[in-house]
Amino acid sequence: MTSAAATPPVRLLVCDDHIVVRAGLLALLGSAPDIEVVGEAGTGEEAIALAAKLAPDVVLMDLQLGEGMDGVEATRTITSSPGASAPPPPHVLVLTTYDTDADITRAIEAGATGYLLKAERPEELFAAIHAAAQGRTTLSPPVASRVMARMRKPLPTLTDRELDILAQLSHGLGNRDIARALFISEATVKTHLGRIYDKLGVDTRAGAVAVAKEQRLLS
Repeated sequence: MTSAAATPPVRLLVCDDHIVVRAGLLALLGSAPDIEVVGEAGTGEEAIALAAKLAPDVVLMDLQLGEGMDGVEATRTITSSPGASAPPPPHVLVLTTYDTDADITRAIEAGATGYLLKAERPEELFAAIHAAAQGRTTLSPPVASRVMARMRKPLPTLTDRELDILAQLSHGLGNRDIARALFISEATVKTHLGRIYDKLGVDTRAGAVAVAKEQRLLS
């Protein structure tokens, strides 16, 4: 009787800007069953280039990558739909220390398959990598709790003016350009932005836009 063919290992690309952290991950993953690290990157740009060149099954992605492109933008580029004749893009599993609503929302909106915190045990990381390779979502318990809490929370109520400012934010406009477009002062824009941040539970412009899209507050 012919034995079944062995399942090939998950081909993994690791992206983290800290050399020591990356070295630790590589050493840890070297002991993981059925996982093969095929490359490592220290920037978002490197991760994009290596993902295209090496065609890994999964990219293990940190969110904060120092100067240049962050992990969210790299994730969005890596997971974007390829051409009809190109192979499907790899799945991206976020591995980070950040668990704010804004970070989680931006990563998931960018196409991340899973979101894991660096405090997880090695076996949880290994399992999440295998799950990501199969397109299944894995969330660290604190992240899952935040996602569920946000889903249960009533949609924020924004005024018409706050929605106008959010729309301008989504087009990448700064405070001065928003003020000119809406015929208000920059101080008024800043005041409205503070209220928007409070209502959406974020502290950055990118986070506000991401949550607004998730909650379908923007047309």
